[in-house]
Amino acid sequence: MPATALPSSGDAPKDPAGAAKTCDARGMAEIHRLFRSGFAEGPALVSGVADGDSAHADVVGDHLSMLSVELHAHHEGEDTHLWGTLEQRTPACSVHVERMKQHHAELLVHLKEMDAALPAWRASGREADAVTVRSALDGINAALAVHLPDEEANIVPVIETTLTPKEVEWFADHGRKATPKGKTWETLGAILAAQPDGGAEWQRENLPAPARLLWRIVGKRQYEKNRQELTRGVAG
Repeated sequence: MPATALPSSGDAPKDPAGAAKTCDARGMAEIHRLFRSGFAEGPALVSGVADGDSAHADVVGDHLSMLSVELHAHHEGEDTHLWGTLEQRTPACSVHVERMKQHHAELLVHLKEMDAALPAWRASGREADAVTVRSALDGINAALAVHLPDEEANIVPVIETTLTPKEVEWFADHGRKATPKGKTWETLGAILAAQPDGGAEWQRENLPAPARLLWRIVGKRQYEKNRQELTRGVAG
């Protein structure tokens, strides 16, 4: 059954239950939680670095750089493989798609600002350099606060009546491949920690048993060690 087209206004169908669900796009909200929580704590992590402590600044800066790479990749995947598909299959969604593109462009400005500011701060740890990083983070967080709930409310329901499971899996695979080298456990731990139940259900649904075991005996310890390094200096 073809997906129910959106009305010309671009609004969601009044009776979305009438459309046949073609895939499960819950993963969108799950990865959004990583970006929400990761960038939201960014200003506090930066402020927790003592002036001139370049070693600690390097740890925090490396973490923020990881989040930036992953958000860049997430948006790149949507820009190249999602928007055009939605516009073609559900033309009435074009109103929402155009707004998503504008959100991405705004986020890109702030992400590039942070990317450009991180090297100097990581090398110096100086508060004067930290100011620019925090300013960029403020911009990222403000933009995410607008973009993520909008996408979840107005794009995800269309995805779930338009894309196939194989097409949705492409985005998950794209995200996994974008994880920076050596950051698998840090990323996995951050995803799990961002979920409402601490990631128990996410693990059951997304990780095979051997990977869950490896997380428990190796990955979790590495993630928690990194968290201790990240958050020293942050007020409890």
